[in-house]
Amino acid sequence: MINAILKRAVLGSAAVLSVLTGPAWSAESFVDHFNSLSQTRWFISDGWTNGDHQNCVWSRDHVKLQGGFLNITLTDRARNDRKFSCGEIQSNEAFGYGTYEARMRIPVGSGINSNFFSHIGAPQKQPHHEIDFEFLGRLPETVQLNYYVDGVGKHESIDPAPGAHTGYERYAFVWEPDRIAWYIGHTLVREEKSPPLPSLPQKIYFSVWATDTLIDWMGRFAYEGPYEMSVDWVAFTAAGDFCQFPDSIVCELKQK
Repeated sequence: MINAILKRAVLGSAAVLSVLTGPAWSAESFVDHFNSLSQTRWFISDGWTNGDHQNCVWSRDHVKLQGGFLNITLTDRARNDRKFSCGEIQSNEAFGYGTYEARMRIPVGSGINSNFFSHIGAPQKQPHHEIDFEFLGRLPETVQLNYYVDGVGKHESIDPAPGAHTGYERYAFVWEPDRIAWYIGHTLVREEKSPPLPSLPQKIYFSVWATDTLIDWMGRFAYEGPYEMSVDWVAFTAAGDFCQFPDSIVCELKQK
């Protein structure tokens, strides 16, 4: 997992000054089926990178709604000083304890990273806390799970994620004060109870990006795109709230 400095470098564009002021905190549950893209809920990153490790520039037109799906792409269109363009979406608000889940399909390819995660850190002038689903394109059928507390990571695990690139699957994590549990489909794939655990409200992110330098982690990049991550829906269910819709893992866990 990339370290805190690389992960969310301080942004250098005047266009994103609003991101640096810090998000509003929210405990409200929501479900988004991406029939439209709410500007109240989502911010599309545009015009910058997260650091020298990233060989693509976040580009607004690489985040699109198509037929009820959120599609985020990486292409070989040069922009600014980088050879490639890529996409990222982030929530305007930050959310606390509860269940985070999304149904999505990811691309395959060495040197690329597709992800669904929660994060707060330097851009919001907060300590770095984070919980991850990261799909390394060089390792099909797997996912890297990780978390950060006060900028300290090194909690990575590589877990099976069969069919992640061939079809849509539900990915979820349940975040509680003394526990994080990651689910793929109906299966609990990892549970972490060792303190310290993340404790600050966090924003929700989806992105696809690539590297020419983090070869040991992500593999050597050779463009064979375009690459597309497709998200059917995303939901946050606050701790203690009822299941919001039939496909939610919250419904299943309530029945156990």
